[in-house]
Amino acid sequence: MSTSASASTSGAAPPPLIASVRIAAPPEVVFPYFTDASLAMRWIASRAELDARPGGVFAIDVDGAPARGTFIEVDPPHRVLFTWGVLNSDALPPGSTWVEVVLEADRDETVVTLSHHGLPDGFRASHQEGWTRHLGTLGSLFRGSQ
Repeated sequence: MSTSASASTSGAAPPPLIASVRIAAPPEVVFPYFTDASLAMRWIASRAELDARPGGVFAIDVDGAPARGTFIEVDPPHRVLFTWGVLNSDALPPGSTWVEVVLEADRDETVVTLSHHGLPDGFRASHQEGWTRHLGTLGSLFRGSQ
């Protein structure tokens, strides 16, 4: 498992934050960790309510912050897209940004690439660190399991 991250700041609209991890399991095994509340609580959330269908609730408490949004697209086991924001935040309200997760098979492993779009400058560094750290935690769940 490896994690990587990158961000750049040029132009009017900042590029998405990108975080990636290689996981020692096929996409069919990894995908539910983004759509099943009990599995999300194993790697990112202290509380989760996920209704993984277009228009369904996306609600997780992560690192003490209540992240809220809506699922936009759910395409098992390849892609999930949801909105993201923080409850009671004027600067980053629920649904104000969006996250795309793409899972690509590479032999018997999965490369997960997460892109977080539309984050204001004041939230980029903390989200880059958080996504990278939490994807690393997800990857560690599968170390030595095969």
